[in-house]
Amino acid sequence: MTTVHANSARDVVSRLETMVLMGMEMPLSAIRKQIVSGFDLIVHLGRLRDGSRHVLEVVEPVRLWAEEVKMQTIYRFEENGIFENGKVQGNLKKVGEIQNVEKLKRAGI
Repeated sequence: MTTVHANSARDVVSRLETMVLMGMEMPLSAIRKQIVSGFDLIVHLGRLRDGSRHVLEVVEPVRLWAEEVKMQTIYRFEENGIFENGKVQGNLKKVGEIQNVEKLKRAGI
C-alpha cells in the first residue's frame, strides 16, 4: 500500500510515470506494464465542496491498450442531493466489476 498525491484516480498513472522518469531513463511502455501488473486497485480520496474528505472512486488498472493503461471503475461517489448541517451527503455506488479476481485471490484479498 502506498499513497500518491493526484487529482483523480486516472491521474495517478501519469504521476507515477513522472516519478519513475525523475529517477531513471525507462520506456513509458515498460513503466505502464509495471503499473498494470503491480497495482491491484487505486483508491482516490478527495475533498468535497464542504471541506470533508471521502473516497471518490475505486478503479482497477486492467490492461495496456494502444500503449495506455486502461482502468475499470469499480465504485464512484455520488452525491444524493441531501445536505444536513451544510455537509454533503452521498455514497459510493458500484458501477463495475473487478476483472482480475484471480490476482486478488492469490494475494489473499
